[in-house]
Amino acid sequence: MAFDGLFIHSLLQDLSPTLVGGKLTKIYQPFEQDLVLNFRKDRKNQRLLISANAQNPRFYITNDTIANPDVAPTFVMVLRKYLEGSVLQKIEQIGVERIVNFHFSNRNELGDEMQLILSVELMGRHSNVILYNADNNKIIDLLKRINPDENRARLLLPHAPYELPPLLPGINGFDLCADNFNDLKEKYPEPADFVRQFNGLDGDDKKEFTGYLEDDFSYSSLQTFFNQFNRPKGYVLQTIKHKDRVYTYLPYHLELNLIYSNDDVNKTLDEFYRDQANREWVKQKSKRIENIVNNELKKLKKKIIKLRKQLDQAENSEEYRIKGELLNAYLHEVKAGMTSIDLPNYYENNKPLKIKLDPALSPARNAQKYFTRYQKLRNSIKHVNEQIKLANENLDYFDSIQTAIDNADPQDIDAISDELINQGYLKEQNHNRHRKKKISEKNLNTFKLSDGKKVLVGKNNYQNDWLTLKKADKRDYWFHVKNMPGSHVILQDSAPSDEDIKEAAEIAAYFSKGKNSSHVPVDYVQVKRIKKPNGAKPGFVIYTGQNSIEVTPNEKDILEKRI
Repeated sequence: MAFDGLFIHSLLQDLSPTLVGGKLTKIYQPFEQDLVLNFRKDRKNQRLLISANAQNPRFYITNDTIANPDVAPTFVMVLRKYLEGSVLQKIEQIGVERIVNFHFSNRNELGDEMQLILSVELMGRHSNVILYNADNNKIIDLLKRINPDENRARLLLPHAPYELPPLLPGINGFDLCADNFNDLKEKYPEPADFVRQFNGLDGDDKKEFTGYLEDDFSYSSLQTFFNQFNRPKGYVLQTIKHKDRVYTYLPYHLELNLIYSNDDVNKTLDEFYRDQANREWVKQKSKRIENIVNNELKKLKKKIIKLRKQLDQAENSEEYRIKGELLNAYLHEVKAGMTSIDLPNYYENNKPLKIKLDPALSPARNAQKYFTRYQKLRNSIKHVNEQIKLANENLDYFDSIQTAIDNADPQDIDAISDELINQGYLKEQNHNRHRKKKISEKNLNTFKLSDGKKVLVGKNNYQNDWLTLKKADKRDYWFHVKNMPGSHVILQDSAPSDEDIKEAAEIAAYFSKGKNSSHVPVDYVQVKRIKKPNGAKPGFVIYTGQNSIEVTPNEKDILEKRI
């Protein structure tokens, strides 16, 4: 079930009593298309997340702590000017449309009362958040300013009059009386045709409503279907294709399996969207550095292919020496101006060998040319091998950066950006300058094993170095996936059991490039056996005396151990 009109109607049954009458104390925009509004009511803080993301536009109360960025965007500055300290008077849905208006009351600089409306439009790629003055209906500012050439239906710019977007005609099922029901039934006797006349329903709602009417085509069935949206609960159900969906009612006519339920719709939404939202936010924040990483990976892969061809050519350069020798041996047969000559190759039973010649050079100079080419190729072998080694090291490094991004939370992306800036791969943006934060244990992922022992996991290369080389006790055990990028994992124990080793290895496998693989090899060794070579890139260490274990990480089991 998407965030359609009926879903929003259900959500407001829980949301309105919680927020209406509350004071808006804080506003921030953690990501490009997401806002967080903090309300204070009855001595409690409530965080309202509003997202105008094209794939998953939504709003709900969240318990997650979302970092406030150092620099506030323009839209947030405007919201703070007009709305901070205001009181939420009411929340109103436009019919059963995907448009919700938050009505605020505040005072301007002169002390006059103002009525302001924050309109949240959840319409796929056209989703937006618009602040306008209720007294004169003029837009103050909006999250997405739209060029008039891109939207001819209405003007979405500051100072323009606010207009509703074009709406599809349809019936509001909550307002339909028995007489109107009978008239509509007479006009549309088929349940499927009848259902198509209603507004605010997505595909699943229409199928479910049709099922109700096919069981009993009566006004009572209509009331039963719509009344459940006035008493919502949160349900997460799984389709036959193993895709999870969230509902505010329990459908009986759809092929779905119940995964999770909760009386609180907001808590259900918070749980359902947590991982998904994290991935979206990481994607938004890491867009710039992912472009750098992907470009570097492509360049390095091409470079390695080219170097391997050069190495192959250098290692098979004997042909040039043989041609030079043959030219010297049969120099009397080579005439000036010749472009090629066939000479007997005494290395292969005098089999004729065709040798190309430069007609502008003397016979002796042609022979010398082949010797020079041979020597140059032989001398290049050491240099090319060094270049291949360096390119592979850089490839592993950027692979580790990509793995860190894949396993990152939104607040971890800044540390990865700092690392790339310090390594010279990313240019620092002046307006984003901030003091480098010191690494501490609270920055790490922390887990508790079955017997209570603690496991610490680095989230990026800087944290990996700090955890392994500074934080960990020399007697602790260090874990890392074998021959692939991943996090450094420290088991804080000097004599772990076999079960401890298995559980810690599963965590190391999960926070690596092999998180979705089975039988992942993981090395483990005491920290005292680990060293960092001079000049090595962040996160790179060497070790000896390790043991290995193969594990298959299970996401659910691992995340249950997180503290």
